[in-house]
Amino acid sequence: MTRVQPKAAKMSRRPRVEIEYCTQCRWLLRAGWMAQELLTTFEAEIGEVTLIPGSGGILEVRVDGHPVWSRKERGRFPELAELKQLVRDRVAPGKDLGHSEKNR
Repeated sequence: MTRVQPKAAKMSRRPRVEIEYCTQCRWLLRAGWMAQELLTTFEAEIGEVTLIPGSGGILEVRVDGHPVWSRKERGRFPELAELKQLVRDRVAPGKDLGHSEKNR
């Protein structure tokens, strides 16, 4: 019997972005907005963006488990252009981000 591979299995695996956010702080909308912006900017490079509910003031962004932003470490939220640059450096180093690039 021939087993048919799902379409996703035939494609090379694209990176997974995780955004862990604090539910106590009501940061779901902020995390969702970040996810939407990353999916729009990296539609061909990212395989998925996952929102992970957390607590204790957490806001962390990871690419394939590797941290790219931690609110605890940096003491602030990322600017969107800054976050896109950090994710780009992991998923598509040669990608031009247009106007987002000028803020660096």
